[in-house]
Amino acid sequence: MISITSNSMRMMERSAQFLWAKQAAHLDNIANAETPGYRVKTVSFEQEFRRKMRAAKFRADLTGTAPAAEYSKAIDASHWRVWDDGEVTRMDENGVNATEQALESVRTAYQLQYVYQAISSDLTALNRAITG
Repeated sequence: MISITSNSMRMMERSAQFLWAKQAAHLDNIANAETPGYRVKTVSFEQEFRRKMRAAKFRADLTGTAPAAEYSKAIDASHWRVWDDGEVTRMDENGVNATEQALESVRTAYQLQYVYQAISSDLTALNRAITG
């Protein structure tokens, strides 16, 4: 059964938050493409999230607890990280490749659109279950 607080819904919510942060970083990078000394902002989430989910599965298998409870804790504990990558590509010490950032911004927008469609689909199924 789908519920608003299901792990899949919470995971999609966390993914949407991450993608918004990633999109904001891309837009900041593009806006500062000509700012001397500006360092490219990078946002990561996937590796930490994957690591925490694997650890949750291991804990559930080891302790015999319900995997959903462990996954719920892992989802709540997962956060994205923003840092500058320190790469300098120009003499003015600016590391922004505007074309690359624009491409990544479009890719992130598509990923965000997919997450929103998945959330909408789950809510539609929940609405059908409620209304019959």
